[in-house]
Amino acid sequence: MTTFAELGLSPKLLRALEKTTMQTPTPIQAQAIPHIMKGADLMGLAQTGTGKTAAFGLPLLHRLLDIGHPPAPRRVRALILAPTRELVNQIAENFMTFTKGTAVKVTMVVGGASLFKQAERLARGTDVLVATPGRLIDLIERGDVSLEDTGYLVLDEADQMLDMGFIHSLRKIAKHISVKRQTLLFSATMPKDIEELASTYLRNPIKVQVAPPGKPIEKIVQGVHYIPNGDKAKLLETYLKTHEGEQALVFGRTKHGSEKLYKLLLSWGFKAGSIHGNKSQNQRDKTLAEFREGTMQVLVATDVAARGIDIPGVRHVYNYDMPNVPENYVHRIGRTARAGAEGTAVAFCAPAEMGELQAVEKLLKKIIPVIGGAPWSADAVAAAPKPVQGRGQRPSSAPRSAKPQGAKPFAAKPHGAKPRTAAAKPAVSAPAAARPAAAPRRAEGAGGKLSRGPQRWTS
Repeated sequence: MTTFAELGLSPKLLRALEKTTMQTPTPIQAQAIPHIMKGADLMGLAQTGTGKTAAFGLPLLHRLLDIGHPPAPRRVRALILAPTRELVNQIAENFMTFTKGTAVKVTMVVGGASLFKQAERLARGTDVLVATPGRLIDLIERGDVSLEDTGYLVLDEADQMLDMGFIHSLRKIAKHISVKRQTLLFSATMPKDIEELASTYLRNPIKVQVAPPGKPIEKIVQGVHYIPNGDKAKLLETYLKTHEGEQALVFGRTKHGSEKLYKLLLSWGFKAGSIHGNKSQNQRDKTLAEFREGTMQVLVATDVAARGIDIPGVRHVYNYDMPNVPENYVHRIGRTARAGAEGTAVAFCAPAEMGELQAVEKLLKKIIPVIGGAPWSADAVAAAPKPVQGRGQRPSSAPRSAKPQGAKPFAAKPHGAKPRTAAAKPAVSAPAAARPAAAPRRAEGAGGKLSRGPQRWTS
């Protein structure tokens, strides 16, 4: 078994790691760290929750520690770009943990916070700058920061940055950085446009892959519950009550819908919170802090706002609305089963969402086990109104790498997957009380038919 010491990391970093729960390198860390320490450009393909931040953070810090003198005013030595404020905050926190007891300076800049204060911090220079693309461009154009001395560029969650339309921002930022830099790109998926991005900005990159694209963490037990839209809220209530005391993350498609669901859960007595684009940075930080501390049971979030959430205590993920983008399903359920723990993920599928479900299964190359209801008929799918699409999301008819099958009959299946039948028995079952009268009841659990009492997940 490889250890961090065997990877050749600085003794200062090893001492910092001893104070964390990181005992041995994860596969992505063991594979990526040696190449990065040698100065190679690198493309890392790994699902969320596998330790990507340390995979690029530790070797970068190892190299920065060798410099031995502080950065010049307004200059940046290593730049890390991430798509959301939450992810930037998570990366910066990890870097600060790794650099305890060293002189390495870490700074973060995001939208929604004081531009003046951020410029003030950058005036003294920084070793590591973690930023969202939009806010960084604001600071560059104001002359508050220079990237002339930047020797390291990291693009984290690159697929999500492209989904959010940051390609032009990335190009603009790259023009300010020396072509002699070391560039690292990490992504949970590797579709064609990510490969094109890599060919433009990376030089002879080493490719490291620890999981096939679209493959969720193995310890996540998945299931789909067929349910009409109007019955989803009560179904969610039943699940949350069945797993009372266990933290859950609920994904909605839109900001308005997520906020409405959050308020409904509050009215039912749940300790709940919500994060989405309409929340201020202070509100989002406060909500995440409460969720991280365990004083909040359920967090309702949109896809964009939830990127970067790394809370080990999340036991359950509920896809209240199916994602428009298939890859987002992998990102969503990756919020549970962090750092080797176990977790469960339930998808609520209404008739209008059969296309989205099929697209997810095509990406996964497998059928998600049915734990409630039964697949909707072609007539029900055809008659259903189209689901509301969240801002900034690609339409389900045109995903980047997995095309939903729209109004095709539900029997259409992913390549290589077995048909969805009662014989495919999932390892988990839905709470018996969660089956609405309006939904079919032909669902099977781990050992056959569901029992009458509320069921707890088994892994």
